[in-house]
Amino acid sequence: MKKIHSDKAPKAIGPYSQATLVNNMLFTSGQIPLNLEGEIVGSNIAEQTEQVMQNLKAVLEEAGTNFENAIKTTCFLSDMANFAGFNEVYSKYFTSNPARSCVAVKELPKQVLVEVEVIALVK
Repeated sequence: MKKIHSDKAPKAIGPYSQATLVNNMLFTSGQIPLNLEGEIVGSNIAEQTEQVMQNLKAVLEEAGTNFENAIKTTCFLSDMANFAGFNEVYSKYFTSNPARSCVAVKELPKQVLVEVEVIALVK
């Protein structure tokens, strides 16, 4: 088991790692729309989802994989009214259409609109 840390993604805001690699499977922690300074990026679902994807990209690349190797994602939205806007950005990155769960939750850290975690294959 190996902990993954990318300097190109924001540091964890709690007692967890950005991702864990077990054999050839990568399990990312949920990424929210923070920049490297820990500040929220974006005021709408499209802007925030774009930042989440950039954070995930950095973690995936640090582990030696990418969006194409995603097997499963779990997506958390603060409001299902943002579902269509979220999907518009999400679909630009996850073009291989991995399995997915997408749920609305009462609240996300720092009151952001979106959080996404990924399970990916590392070849």
